Amino acid sequence: MLGRAIREQPRIFAVAVSGSVLFGLLVIASAYVVGAVVGDVVVPAVERGEVAGGALALAATALFGISVLRVVGIFGRRLGAGYMQFRLQAAYRRRVTRRYLDLPLAWHHRNSTGTLLSNANSDVEAAWYPIAPLPFAVGTLVMLVGAVASLFFTDWALALVGLAVFPALFALNVVYSRRMAPRQARAQRLRAEVSGIAHESFDGALVVKTMGREAQETARFAARAGQLRDALISVGRLRGVFDPMLETLPSLGTLAVLVVGAIRLRQGAISVTELVSVAFLFTVLAFPVRAIGWVLAELPRSVAGWDRVRRVLDATGEMPYGTTTLDPATREPATLAFDDVHFAYEPAEAHLPGAQVLGAVTFTVPAGKTVALVGPTGAGKSTIASLAVRLVDPGAGRVTLDGVDVRELTAVSLAGTVALVAQVPFVFDDTVRANIALDRAGIGDDEVWAALRLAEADGFVAALPDGLDTMVGERGTSLSGGQRQRLTLARALAGRPRLLVLDDATSAVDPRVEAAILAGLRAPADGGAPASILVVAYRRATIALADEVVYVEQGRVVARGTHTELLGTVPGYADLVTAYEQAEQEREQGRTYDEVTPLPSGLEIEVDR
Repeated sequence: MLGRAIREQPRIFAVAVSGSVLFGLLVIASAYVVGAVVGDVVVPAVERGEVAGGALALAATALFGISVLRVVGIFGRRLGAGYMQFRLQAAYRRRVTRRYLDLPLAWHHRNSTGTLLSNANSDVEAAWYPIAPLPFAVGTLVMLVGAVASLFFTDWALALVGLAVFPALFALNVVYSRRMAPRQARAQRLRAEVSGIAHESFDGALVVKTMGREAQETARFAARAGQLRDALISVGRLRGVFDPMLETLPSLGTLAVLVVGAIRLRQGAISVTELVSVAFLFTVLAFPVRAIGWVLAELPRSVAGWDRVRRVLDATGEMPYGTTTLDPATREPATLAFDDVHFAYEPAEAHLPGAQVLGAVTFTVPAGKTVALVGPTGAGKSTIASLAVRLVDPGAGRVTLDGVDVRELTAVSLAGTVALVAQVPFVFDDTVRANIALDRAGIGDDEVWAALRLAEADGFVAALPDGLDTMVGERGTSLSGGQRQRLTLARALAGRPRLLVLDDATSAVDPRVEAAILAGLRAPADGGAPASILVVAYRRATIALADEVVYVEQGRVVARGTHTELLGTVPGYADLVTAYEQAEQEREQGRTYDEVTPLPSGLEIEVDR
């Protein structure tokens, strides 16, 4: 990992290490300057009872000069290390996010949102956390080599003390790192789990409050947060044991140097200047040597974070786009065709078989026509909608647009030809304008208002306090369900798609408004060509507007034809449509929820017309 970081940022690392090496060499130099000042200025002054002004000025100048150069070294080291660390973190956050966009939905289904957030944020941060002390540690290694060499140059006995202390520091750091590794890995995993639970609770706030599960969600979060707390306490306890030991060893080395040095001084083997220099050197080495410990201490957490990041970067299964481009100038409606399509969702665990969802699905949405896709829950309608816009690829068979396999189209051509409005509308925490335009080229206010009119949304948007500039809140919390659906429909229409796929996209809209929307899509008021429409539908009024109905059961096309034909020839279809129509009629006649079960106190019912 450290090698990868250096290879990716060699120049910045060189600047940081140069500053660190300069600092380390000046630490050694400062020790000998201090020794010289004590031996050549202080001791003679004490012996003579007076201070030589010239010698004192020279000593002050030398100490000041070394201090200034050390500041330069510290500045280069810290600026380079920080820039290198943050640059790597930013680069890998972008790489992880881009990888998310390349990976198919099947991969996303197997990974919780909290885990993905943790991979892109805290795991990337942890992976490159040791970069901050790395240049300091490299400079410290150079400094230690220089210090040992200077010790041998000064006195062999003092050098042996250094050779005993420095390996002991390394050995202690290695033991510390090995004991810390599993604790840091567990803490990093629990960080992701806590993030995941929190995201689930926030994302499902409406469900949690509606079902009265606040206490249970709080308890679930508290249990996992408690485990994270205990894991971090375990890390802190181990650090509390080893940190004093790492701090004590250099101090013991200084004490040993003073004892051995005093003996050698009495023997006349060394001078006062040399003894003070070596003792001061051990004193100032205590802090830089800790930089090596910082790197080793953070490596377990770093490796744990990197393993989680690499799992994303090495993930396979992306859906590469082709090179074929449909004519971008044509605005004629597109033809969608399913040819013997089979599909199975990938299992959560690789050794398990996938669930077969579709088998031998074949039908066509002719250019400019509306086809209604009808079937019971779990029949595979949403999967067919996802295949139509290539959110997933079929296991067998072909899905084509104007005769071209969607897997052969470029991303730009596919996005410019087809648009999907999903079951659950997603609205960004932004303005109405930004939610519809999405920064797409060529979509100005005129196009936004035209899309809003087609979606029957211009009326409520015009009534908002700031019109198109109104902030709609996180996931559109300031809008009703029907308003959110119409806003996401307008987003799809703003790109003027040649094929529109509606996956039960108007379920929260009043039937009369839904009929007006579909009628407008079939015959645009601006005189433009109507788009081909594939609509997942339940309501009889919606189905009746379709040119053809495709009825599916258990992932297979059971029947095709007009609504009237299927109603008289397919019992399953007739039962399904009739049951839904009866439910609609009961709601229209005022049979409300509180006639069956009393409403909880304070619960507000939203009615969208």
